[in-house]
Amino acid sequence: MNNVEEINNSVPMGQKIAFGLGMLANQLFPALLSIFIVVLIQDLGFNPLLYGIIAFVPRFIDAITDPLMGFISDNTKSKWGKRRQYVFFGGILTGIAFILSWQLYPENGQVFNFWYFLIFNLLFYLGITIFGIPFVAMGYEMSENFHERTRIMAVSQFIGQFAWVLAPWIWIIIYDPNIFADPASGTRILSVVFGIMCTLLAIVPAIFIKSKSTLNDDHLVPVTKENIGKSFTNIFTIFGDAFQNVPFRKLCIATFLVFNSFQTIAAFSFFIIVHYLFSGDASAAIPWPTLHGSVGALVTTFIVIPLVSKMAQIYGKKETFIISQSISVIGYILFWFLFIPGKPYMFLYALPFFSFGIGGLFTLMMSMTSDACDYEELQNGLPRKEGSFAAIYWWMVKLGTALAGLISGLIMWYVGFSPDASSQPDGALTGLRIAYSTIPVLGTLFAIYVMSDYEIDEKRAGDIKNQLNKINGEMN
Repeated sequence: MNNVEEINNSVPMGQKIAFGLGMLANQLFPALLSIFIVVLIQDLGFNPLLYGIIAFVPRFIDAITDPLMGFISDNTKSKWGKRRQYVFFGGILTGIAFILSWQLYPENGQVFNFWYFLIFNLLFYLGITIFGIPFVAMGYEMSENFHERTRIMAVSQFIGQFAWVLAPWIWIIIYDPNIFADPASGTRILSVVFGIMCTLLAIVPAIFIKSKSTLNDDHLVPVTKENIGKSFTNIFTIFGDAFQNVPFRKLCIATFLVFNSFQTIAAFSFFIIVHYLFSGDASAAIPWPTLHGSVGALVTTFIVIPLVSKMAQIYGKKETFIISQSISVIGYILFWFLFIPGKPYMFLYALPFFSFGIGGLFTLMMSMTSDACDYEELQNGLPRKEGSFAAIYWWMVKLGTALAGLISGLIMWYVGFSPDASSQPDGALTGLRIAYSTIPVLGTLFAIYVMSDYEIDEKRAGDIKNQLNKINGEMN
């Protein structure tokens, strides 16, 4: 592609930043959830199996709501386009539900708190679906240029990663008795503060990223009760059709393996640091759990994402994926050797390697999904299916996260780990540490295998776009 074409296909930085601020909300919600969820176990006394159920049920329901939202978003006729109104109202619903779900009081008892949290958490994830699916699809549509798509996602991931820089410091705030009487009261107050913040960030793309009216788009399927019902009954057909797109199928499977093997062991970082490095003393462990998350996120933000974006333009997206994930494997292996009681600073040396895993994943995969949408249009024609692809892609992420939460609870139960115990049974912490290093290594290696013959490189993407331009020109 020559320089003139690059300029004509470039997206203004203001638009990239607006999308990035939406991505910050999209990542800050789950980042906060990953911090607050520890309070359920550590301080509100939730049984690990109840934690597993809470992690699994809402995301399992996404199996229905995400594809429906993808269909609705892809086919909405509106003067505001397909996506913006859903991003706006979905962001508001998500913020309200997040605030309400964390108004938990220990004196209400574990059973009441379990059902209360589960109900509002279901509402929270419904809001995430209404906001998130159209939001991600909006990003897929921002550019038709092979490399500009990577730059858009690099900017959005750069901004979004600040969620993971900020969130770990909340551990220090929550557990500081000079700030809050107890962690449960801390989560109640902070959920209001961050719920409002995230809501404001979430609606930025709806306000500032303009889209064309779809009122006169005859390719769209009318969004009627009958057609929504058909899409509901045809969920498996929708999935089957999408998975006939071989490049997209590989992206989904690889993401599932990398992200959700990471999610399975993510909560173990806190427990290993507190219970293995500091013998169960959460106060003495401060600030090391925070540094684990925050330093890793800083490395991701300022080193991994810019480097991965540059590497993708030089070596190609698939090759960069394989390189970045291979580096992350080294990090997971190093954690086994560098979690050393009495020397907590040692695990920091593993973080730069570890950070290439998630840092490289979504920067590349969201860009590559845009390419897969072009491939889909060439194979099956209009209407384009960014919303459906966003729904299915993120459904895979959410389902994997649900399974990861369930498996996390089962692992803690199986090894005999008890978060509120003053000392752990023999082998419990060793079991957590084995899982911490082996599960993501295996998941990452399988993902590299899946992506080893991924077929859309820059040349293939250019050929697809040229064919689409020819077909669309003939239709016009």
